[in-house]
Amino acid sequence: MPQPARPPGTLFGRGSWPEVSRVTALLRRETVGGALLLVATVLALAWANSPWSAGYTALRDFSVGPAALHLDLTLGTWAADGLLAVFFFVAGLELKREFVAGDLRDPRKAALPVVAAVGGMAVPALVFVLVNLRTGDGALQGWAIPTATDIAFALAVLAVISTHLPVALRTFLLTLAVVDDLLAITIIAIFYTRDLEPLLLLAALVPLGLFGLLVQRRVRSWWLLLPLAAAAWALVHASGVHATVAGVLLGFTVPVLRSQAAGGPEAGPGLAEHFEHRVRPISSGFAVPVFAFFAAGVTVGGLDGLVTALQDRVALGIVAGLVVGKTVGVLGSTWLMARFTRARLDTDLRWVDVAGLSVLAGIGFTVSLLIGDLAYGAGSTRDEHVKVGVLCGSLLAALLAAVILRLRNRTYRRICEAEERDADADGTPDVYQGQGRAEA
Repeated sequence: MPQPARPPGTLFGRGSWPEVSRVTALLRRETVGGALLLVATVLALAWANSPWSAGYTALRDFSVGPAALHLDLTLGTWAADGLLAVFFFVAGLELKREFVAGDLRDPRKAALPVVAAVGGMAVPALVFVLVNLRTGDGALQGWAIPTATDIAFALAVLAVISTHLPVALRTFLLTLAVVDDLLAITIIAIFYTRDLEPLLLLAALVPLGLFGLLVQRRVRSWWLLLPLAAAAWALVHASGVHATVAGVLLGFTVPVLRSQAAGGPEAGPGLAEHFEHRVRPISSGFAVPVFAFFAAGVTVGGLDGLVTALQDRVALGIVAGLVVGKTVGVLGSTWLMARFTRARLDTDLRWVDVAGLSVLAGIGFTVSLLIGDLAYGAGSTRDEHVKVGVLCGSLLAALLAAVILRLRNRTYRRICEAEERDADADGTPDVYQGQGRAEA
């Protein structure tokens, strides 16, 4: 029997079937990427703490690239500046897709993940600042490190603990991470830009504009688009702005809606979806794991080295920001939304579910490590402590989230079974058919 639609004032409603099916497919691909991310991280840590650690350092610090263009960069820098630009290009596509054709186009649906993302970034930053207020020596430069959520790592944790998290919670986590990416790249562009060269930044607008013009005309020829993208990336890199910003800007230029033959857009997959299908496997399957391999390889030095690193208040601020700040920020923002809008949680869910998701959002890895490099300098002693803090904080958040979410796994399994039931075998689960008729 079809189920009635959720009332308008419901938090974490399950959404429409087209959006749910899209998000489900997307999360499945991100889970695979998260598994590769975990493998790359473990390999880096194992090598960096083995008798052959000098080989890891030599590989990470090996320089390659044309010196005449000031691109003779180490492999670690290429991974951070080059490969992560691919990651942020996909993030730009996803952001535009959400704001143009996804849930974020509806202010009512967008309000919760946007507010939760803002709270989930502001509170960890505040916690970090409070811990390091009297540290000095430039410690406060890393205030933004614990603000990021790594969606791939979080989904990998969900896969490992085999929790049947309802689709509404998974969608919320993904949307929160999408908004989180937008805020993170804004922070990087504004607060971590040094020695700005305005003329080079203006020059980057030329290849960026040409790229945008071509994709708006639905041009897919890689031999035209790739050189323009590379030129935009190189000019942004040379301007002093972090090169990953170029990836997001390029993603923003790609149209989300397809064009009718007679002209004018219509709802449906456009060039952004085509690029996302092509580039996302490269991002999640290669770019991000390779970055993690070069960024996560910190030589801990055994238990004594771990204790020494965690004695640095920067590392402690990161751990506290990820574990406590993220939980308070996301959970508190969600509660405030419910309190002031008088919206209620979906009848199948409890606040403990939101708490578990909030703790899970404390897994900050990819962008946190990147901001650590920008704040203190790659390879510095404090940067090594940042890596320890990010790894310890993310691991602790993962363990706590696993405990909380596993306690509710029986309920999640029942919800998922109801959401997947298709009595008439028409390919659309019954709950979404009922919802569609109620909304029509």
